[in-house]
Amino acid sequence: MTFDTPLTLRGPLRSPRQMLAEQEYGGHISIHDDSMAEKLGFRAGPIEGPTHFSLFPPLLEHIWGEAWFERGCISAHYQNMVIEGEETRAYVEVPREGFETRVWAEKADGTPVLEASANLGAGETLLDRRMAKLRPPKRLVILEDLHVGMKGAVDEMVRMDPDQNMGALYPFSLNQKLAAITENSPWYSDAKASPWGRAIIPLEMVSVLAEYSNRLAGFPVKGPAVGLYADQEIRMIQGPLFVGEDYLVRREIVALSESARTESYWVRSRIYDAAGKIQVAEVLLNHATLKHSYAGYEAAMAKG
Repeated sequence: MTFDTPLTLRGPLRSPRQMLAEQEYGGHISIHDDSMAEKLGFRAGPIEGPTHFSLFPPLLEHIWGEAWFERGCISAHYQNMVIEGEETRAYVEVPREGFETRVWAEKADGTPVLEASANLGAGETLLDRRMAKLRPPKRLVILEDLHVGMKGAVDEMVRMDPDQNMGALYPFSLNQKLAAITENSPWYSDAKASPWGRAIIPLEMVSVLAEYSNRLAGFPVKGPAVGLYADQEIRMIQGPLFVGEDYLVRREIVALSESARTESYWVRSRIYDAAGKIQVAEVLLNHATLKHSYAGYEAAMAKG
């Protein structure tokens, strides 16, 4: 190689849409509602973090081709919230060798949205490195009944049909998402256009598939309390995932942590074929719960 100059692919500016304004969980509205966000000290209801994942497949497909959809992994730490009306752009560092690289997203003014790693197949990820640095929480209130290694109460059967409303947690369908998605592809809706002969689930909607039934896990999180996604990793193992296909999800808490403002539980959701025999993908998600959104937090801390 003549030069060792790092090169970066840059996507166009896109305007992500807010589709969770009517989201409900735990019997209350979420941080994506403007009134709730303002109550908690935020400017407006933010766009859900995985929405920004749709910025990356055009760039990663350019680097790794169809293999990206079959065994690609994106591992992200969310840095700053994005409000509808703000523009975002994806960046991917061109790997000089191997199958791992750095990716990130920024607002139009350069404000960081997320930092991430992307790889093809195995390899240490950004969240592997972040989790390795976690310190055991000193004391948990909202999450005091959780423990590392706790598994979901049941195996969850999930699927995503084109016009299926994904419920209170995701009050829209795949087709509604595709009408607003930042980067669309005929592979998401046209089986004849897809290299796999079937429509595939977009990267950001893999998060929806993995999470919309998470209440069935029965993790004893105290509430009502408002949470947000702080870190997220989506990994294809035998991908892609298909529209209209049945899958089985098994969950496990793999870490607990806290910051000055949040208590977090990290859940690894393994996605299997309908028989539960072959793992096809997995999602790692840091559910960060805002301490001051839980009415009993200060009283519980005062009791010691």
